[in-house]
Amino acid sequence: MPQVNLGAGTVLADTLFPQETAGETLRKQELAKEKSYETALKKEITNKWKRTLTGWLLLAPSLVFLCVFTIYPIVKSIISSFYLDNLSVMQPVFAGFSNYIALFQDKVYWECFWNNLLIAVVTVPLSIGLAVAMAMFANSLKWGKAAARLGFTYPTFIPLVAAANIWMFIYTPIYGLLGYINPNWRFLADGKTAIWAVMVMLVWKQAGYIMLFYVAGLHGISRELFEAAKIDGANGWQIFTRVTWPMLKPTTIYVLIITLTNAYKMVDHLYIMTKGGPGNATNVLLFYIYQTGFDYWDTGKASAMTVILVAVLLMVTSVCFFVQDKKAYYNN
Repeated sequence: MPQVNLGAGTVLADTLFPQETAGETLRKQELAKEKSYETALKKEITNKWKRTLTGWLLLAPSLVFLCVFTIYPIVKSIISSFYLDNLSVMQPVFAGFSNYIALFQDKVYWECFWNNLLIAVVTVPLSIGLAVAMAMFANSLKWGKAAARLGFTYPTFIPLVAAANIWMFIYTPIYGLLGYINPNWRFLADGKTAIWAVMVMLVWKQAGYIMLFYVAGLHGISRELFEAAKIDGANGWQIFTRVTWPMLKPTTIYVLIITLTNAYKMVDHLYIMTKGGPGNATNVLLFYIYQTGFDYWDTGKASAMTVILVAVLLMVTSVCFFVQDKKAYYNN
C-alpha cells in the first residue's frame, strides 16, 4: 500500500482555513445573543406600541363624547361663572366672584341646598338598606328567584316621566289611590309632606336597580365563609354583620356613589310632580339651576351654582371612594 503524506495538506488547510480559537467562538456567540436580544427588544417595543395605539383607538369614541359632553361643559361653566350674563346686559361682562357672592345671599339657593341635603341623607341609606334586604330575600328563595328579582327591578324600567305620573295619581286627593283611604290627604300640596312624598318615589324607583349590584355581590362571596360561621355557632344577624356586610363593602362603595349622585340629579320628577313647590319646599339645586338658566336667563349665576355642585359632588365621591376603598376587602 502506498503511504499518504497528510502533513503538507493539513498545513495548507490550516493556512487557507484557519481554525477559530475558543475566545473567538465565545465572542461570536455573545454577539449572536446580543443581536437576538436586540431583535427581541425591538419586537417587544413594537408590539407594545401597537397595543397602546390599539387601546387609544378603542377609547377614542368614548374620549370624544367625554370631552364634548362633560369636560367642555364643565370648563365652559367655570368660565361663564365669572361673568355677568343675564337679561340686564347685551354682552357678558366680567364680574369676578360676584355670582358666587350673590349665591351666599340667595335665600332660595340655601333652601334648595338644605332640601337636597335632606334628600341625600334620607334616600341614600334607605335605598341601600332596602336593596340589601331585597337581594338577600331573593337569594334565599328556593323557587321563584327570577320572578322576585324581576318584580323588585320593575320600577327601574319605567321611564322617569311615567313614574312621576304614576305617583301623582297615587297622591291625588279623592281620586288617587291614597285618596280612597283618606280624601283629606294632600301630600304634594302640603309644604311639610311634599318633600317626603318625593323621597318615597325616589327610593321606590332606584332600590330595585341597586339590588342588582348586591345580588352580584352576594354571588361573589364564598359559601365556605357562611359554612364556617355556622360551624362556629353564629346566628343569622352575626353572619350578616360579620361576614355578609363586610364582604359587600366594595359593592356598597360603588352603590353609595350612584345613590348620592341620583339624589342630586332630580329634575324630571320634580318638573312633573311639584315644579319645586309648594313655594320652594321641594326645590333642589339642579332644578333651581335649570330655573335660573332657562326660566330667568341668568346664565352666569346658573354656571356658578353648577360649578359649586360639581365641586361638592366630586369632593364627596372622592372621599367615599379613596378613603373607604382602602378598608374594603377584595377576593382577588
